[in-house]
Amino acid sequence: MDYDEAAEFWIKKDRDSVKMEKDALKEKITAFLNSHNTCALATSCAEFVRCTPIEYIFCDGKFYLFSEGGLKFKALKENKNVALSVFEPFSGFNNLKSVQVTGKAEIVEPFSDEYLKLLEIKKIPVEAMKNLPRAMPLIKITPSEFDYLDAELKKEGFSSRQHLC
Repeated sequence: MDYDEAAEFWIKKDRDSVKMEKDALKEKITAFLNSHNTCALATSCAEFVRCTPIEYIFCDGKFYLFSEGGLKFKALKENKNVALSVFEPFSGFNNLKSVQVTGKAEIVEPFSDEYLKLLEIKKIPVEAMKNLPRAMPLIKITPSEFDYLDAELKKEGFSSRQHLC
């Protein structure tokens, strides 16, 4: 197996692809992300890897994820680089639609203005959160790259895979 060749597949294919205008692509990605609420979040450190299905909020170009805890925090303690994926169930190659994201994670300070804003968006009462044994951690992911796959883009004259950084 030539792993390097396989890894270069999309990089090479993207060189000759028909690309969308950046703002139009951002709109498509945002619309897709706002029409979903669950992602697969990948975290890792040293020899440890974790992929967690988790609910998200996409707000102001960032992902926010409330979490009670879990092994993802083992990885996040050492490595803030993350990846996540949001996708439609597979129903054939003509219906593919997904977003893969790479970015940096950080923990939002409990009860900061940003934290309170997300509680409000999620309709979680502040007092309910304060009554927990400890405030639920809020992970914020700032994306650095998006890979958007949408088979429908071919009908618009674009390549089905678009890259945005």
